[in-house]
Amino acid sequence: MILANKLSEYIRAAFTGIWIESHEHQDALTEIAGLCKQEDWRLATWDVDQGLQIPGQGQPAGGNDPLAAIRAVSAMASPEGTALLVLVNFHRFLNSAEIVQALARQIQEGKVTRTFIVVLSPVVQLPVELEKLFVVAEHPLPDRDQLGEIARGVATEEGELPGGDALASILDSACGLTRFEAENAFALSLVRHQGIHPETIWELKSQLLKKSGLVSLHRGSERFADLGGLDAIKAFCLRAMRRQGSPDPLRRPRGVMLLSPPGCGKSAFAKALGNEAGRPTLCLDIGSLMGSLVGSTEGNIRQALRIADAMAPCVLYLDEVEKGLSGVASSGQTDSGVTARLFGTFLTWLNDHESDVFVVATCNDISKLPPEFARAERFDGVFFMDLPTAEQRQKIWDIYSSLFGLDPSQQRPHDDNWTGAEVRACCRLAALLDVPLSAAAQNVVPIAVTAGETVERLRNWASGRCLDADRAGVYQRVESGSKRRKVSLKPSEN
Repeated sequence: MILANKLSEYIRAAFTGIWIESHEHQDALTEIAGLCKQEDWRLATWDVDQGLQIPGQGQPAGGNDPLAAIRAVSAMASPEGTALLVLVNFHRFLNSAEIVQALARQIQEGKVTRTFIVVLSPVVQLPVELEKLFVVAEHPLPDRDQLGEIARGVATEEGELPGGDALASILDSACGLTRFEAENAFALSLVRHQGIHPETIWELKSQLLKKSGLVSLHRGSERFADLGGLDAIKAFCLRAMRRQGSPDPLRRPRGVMLLSPPGCGKSAFAKALGNEAGRPTLCLDIGSLMGSLVGSTEGNIRQALRIADAMAPCVLYLDEVEKGLSGVASSGQTDSGVTARLFGTFLTWLNDHESDVFVVATCNDISKLPPEFARAERFDGVFFMDLPTAEQRQKIWDIYSSLFGLDPSQQRPHDDNWTGAEVRACCRLAALLDVPLSAAAQNVVPIAVTAGETVERLRNWASGRCLDADRAGVYQRVESGSKRRKVSLKPSEN
């Protein structure tokens, strides 16, 4: 529903205090002015720069005074008409008790006089005296059709704007931008490439995301070919995401949780998935959401999730999620419940969001997370990545030997129970120190040795509880030295 439709309903229902959350004030004012012209309503606007503007009357005396502007709306009332006063960026003036009182009085009197106060602001900051008097409406970001119109308005020459799948890729990259930002991104692409290309839009979009400090855009070149093994989860995720842009939200994928000992490829998989699926990868650091002011943490998580929804279709990557949410159980005693409220907001979004956001959460110790986090319908599956097998380690050696320019024919060290990260570390040290792999291996102590008890406890916990990342079915732990066995349970038993 566009802004004009929402505003029309609220005015007809006599909501005399309306707060519109918008970063595009000029576009919102254009919609409001068009609605007022269509319905024959009187419209006045006020901002601190231009003061009070009443069409046909110019600027009255004292127009720059916010208090005078509120009181002036009564003079716009007529027995049979409707009058609107739009206050732009008025949240800056709500620290004044006199202004708050004047607003409360005018909103209550507006029920009789058919006069409406509309606050246009990029944030919702209502004092407690006005919370029950205002209804909040959101000015939505442009959809794909509107972005297409903006692109056609910028790329006016033949050949500057492609069609088909190339145009769909451009519109995907522009989702989440405001109208002003999209126009700038299209114009910058024209200057650089004499046409509109998604690469320039992603570059600008990455800069815009940095301003929020809540999420970042990962633009690496990782691919599944850089990862040895993990065949089952690779196939599962790509098949689940094949319905990109499906109009039916019930059939959209939700995401996966990855559980493993450190160094087994969870983060590398999450970063490669977006490139394989042709989606941007957003990185959400839960620690960065914590704010020092009361209510800022809750506002940050909501804003971060709104950004993810606006960027859809995308991959949302949460690394080491158990550490970011480690204080949930004792949140009421340690941080006045802030972590618990953040966790609750995120759980609700995981369960209810209808946007095409594929969530990849990584975890080293799932026992530190509440059971409701990994239940069905929050994720499509919880996968366990075991230590790589000998065959998988051979592939990993080949990948990193090539990456670091090592002689592929040299003898490789004894690598039982090594993780992929330890193989990479050995190859990097061999290149850095200019020594053979066997010599570099003397500087590598595998985590299966330094934290052997923890690794074994994690593997035993995952047995029968998690899906296997290497082969289809449920992961089954067997004794060391035996061939790994996979058991696929029937759906009724899973």
